[in-house]
Amino acid sequence: MNSSNDSRHRAARVVIIGGVSGCGKSTVGRALAEYLGWSFIEGDAFHSEANIEKMRRGEALDDNDRRPWLESLHNEIIYHLDRGISAVMACSALKASYREILCGDEVNVSFVFLSCSRESLHRRLTTRQGHFLGAELLDSQLAAFESSHDILLIDSEQAVETLVESIADWLAYSGSECDET
Repeated sequence: MNSSNDSRHRAARVVIIGGVSGCGKSTVGRALAEYLGWSFIEGDAFHSEANIEKMRRGEALDDNDRRPWLESLHNEIIYHLDRGISAVMACSALKASYREILCGDEVNVSFVFLSCSRESLHRRLTTRQGHFLGAELLDSQLAAFESSHDILLIDSEQAVETLVESIADWLAYSGSECDET
């Protein structure tokens, strides 16, 4: 993994909107990116076809499946930071070890996790169209989530506009550091 933490990075930031499938990562991430005038990175677009097919079959990815995907996303983060481009990324990043891969040595990366009730998540997953991951993997995703002190956990059952404003306020207040966990 490449990681260059030079002076150009001080001006750029990456905010990762995380959480289980169906929590609203992409919706909130796109809205936040638009609100901030930043680029948006859809983490799902970096999955291999093999990973997508596995999830379509209702099989959970293991750490070996995820590692190349997370490394690709890390490289995308570095690409943006090296060019001084701030971005919002939608990526589940459920485990602390996954967040460590995403951050590398970078300090200008923040994590925001969207949460809501299992019932709401199940409803969202069973009614959404055109996504490869269905409700059958919800419980495994909920079980995989590891909280930590360096993330903002926010209830995603609020209006998107409210979420965006809350996240933007938190970013302005907190700065953007990816602490060692």
